[in-house]
Amino acid sequence: MGERVAFLVNPASANGSTGKRWPKLRERARALGLEGDELRSERPAHLTELARDAAGRYDLLVVVGGDGTLNEVVNGVAGTEAELAVLAAGTGQDFGRTHGIPTRFDDAVRVAVEGEPRRLDLGRVEYRDAAGAPATRWFANVGSAGMSGAVAARANAMSKALGGRATFYYALAREFITWSNTEVTVTLDDAERRGRMHDVIVANGQWHAGGMRLAPDASAEDGLFDVILIGDVTKLDFVTTSPKLYSGRYLTHPRVEPLRSATVAVDSAAPLPLELEGEPVGTTPARFTVVPKALSVRVPR
Repeated sequence: MGERVAFLVNPASANGSTGKRWPKLRERARALGLEGDELRSERPAHLTELARDAAGRYDLLVVVGGDGTLNEVVNGVAGTEAELAVLAAGTGQDFGRTHGIPTRFDDAVRVAVEGEPRRLDLGRVEYRDAAGAPATRWFANVGSAGMSGAVAARANAMSKALGGRATFYYALAREFITWSNTEVTVTLDDAERRGRMHDVIVANGQWHAGGMRLAPDASAEDGLFDVILIGDVTKLDFVTTSPKLYSGRYLTHPRVEPLRSATVAVDSAAPLPLELEGEPVGTTPARFTVVPKALSVRVPR
């Protein structure tokens, strides 16, 4: 290839199995023509530092992990010329689903070697961190405020041995039992919505939470978020509609409103939990902004 390549590895992803499997996977990648230096995460957010440092020194950064791993890397390289490839090795592969990146390792390696770079939009969100201080993060796929934030916190506290889809659905069902919808104000580019809401989903990609197709029409190349407002849904709504989350057909529910906007501000009287790429990060008030073509990723030709 002649490229300077670095593998950004999160050994804790996939419930810790990535760290165990990586030596053999690295050998397999080398056999398929992909080799480079290894930069290994040693603690939460470490990959953000490693990616930021590597962005100017390597031609290709290969992310080895799930959506949470990718999010750490994105926060190190957003807005730079760094080019990413993704080798799926975590419980969540929602980013890859949207962009056609294979989950099978050999096929993903071939995309890393032979794929074409695509410039994608990113989301940037200003919010309150766990201590209540102002914070800013980037995301490539999806963020949300409301019950999804509580679901992410529960799911990330559980073992993911059953896989991302089963873990997130179990967490969703458990949280729904006790969740109370609250009064929320959502301000968009040219509209405002107020009322009791269950969730505000701000999507740059189509898939979320281990395979739920929450925003089936979202594009990371149109300069807009797909914004899904889930209103004052009931327990019965959940029972009848939740299976449709995986196909996107839930959007026909009368208490669900899809919108589009390049900016989204979410506020409520009591702070709502916020998640990005399935990881709990803090609370509202939050302001989401699309940053066009801020990330380069290799995708299938």
